[in-house]
Amino acid sequence: MNGMELAEGYYKEYGEPLLRGEFSEYAPLIAAGLAGEGSECFGYDDEISRDHDFGPGFCFWITEKTARDIGGKLQEAYRGLPAEYGGVTRIETPEGAARVGVITIEDFYRKYIGCPGAPSNVLDWFRIPERYLAIVTSGKVFRDPEGTFTEIRETLLGFYPEDVLRKKLAARAAVMAQSGQYNFPRSLKRGEKEAAWMALHEFVKAALSAIFLLNREYAPFYKWIFRRAGELTILQDTVTSLMKLVDMSVSEDGAWMTEMIEDICVSIEREIVRQGFAETHDQFMQAYCPDIMAGIKDPQLAGLPAIYDID
Repeated sequence: MNGMELAEGYYKEYGEPLLRGEFSEYAPLIAAGLAGEGSECFGYDDEISRDHDFGPGFCFWITEKTARDIGGKLQEAYRGLPAEYGGVTRIETPEGAARVGVITIEDFYRKYIGCPGAPSNVLDWFRIPERYLAIVTSGKVFRDPEGTFTEIRETLLGFYPEDVLRKKLAARAAVMAQSGQYNFPRSLKRGEKEAAWMALHEFVKAALSAIFLLNREYAPFYKWIFRRAGELTILQDTVTSLMKLVDMSVSEDGAWMTEMIEDICVSIEREIVRQGFAETHDQFMQAYCPDIMAGIKDPQLAGLPAIYDID
């Protein structure tokens, strides 16, 4: 079993009886599932990742009000469940100890996105790094009869408001232009391979984020970003080009790498135009920023420099 199958099986065997028995009165107020930071929440767990914070476990999500009534008792009952299931015993580090068990809905969302529920305005949305939105929308909800946890989750899964999407996309275009189209070739001409490597890193990071934004999906933590990018629908060939680019070293033919960077920019530019974010037709990514920014209605977001972002 993968980690999610293990968690769901463990819940059905041991969690459901708790809700039918001792906590049946409160069962309509208790959501259950597994979501958060672990690789199993993204479906990426393997033999290597299972050496820490892996094993049978799930979350009981309850509101702060319900926690005041039964939080302590429910957590005590959860801790009393068997440590082993399906031949697997949970291995837990201090950092991962709070990933499973009883968690208030407000604390779960507050921990990652800084507010107890969905953001109420575009600035709050803008301040949340993409990887944290990927975390809170990961995994699977096994049950949620009250619907509070799922309602917040569905709002977040609906993706950024249009203003925020435009601001982030403009920032990615600006960084791609600055790092890949401008500083990378200039650093190579100066013989500064270390600076060229850093510029290439910034370019790849921004290009991947732009692809996720254009797919209306949150980019996950860096170690999973290429894996998830390979599963996206829009600009899949461009993801393949980025993979080829990072396989090269800066010591290789700089002209060939510069050409690849330009091809990647062109493919993303075309998608930006196709989706109606800009009407510009220019090879330099910076030229698309004014069009993208022009569609932002919120004055505070619109007043920020194109290159500015929280990520």
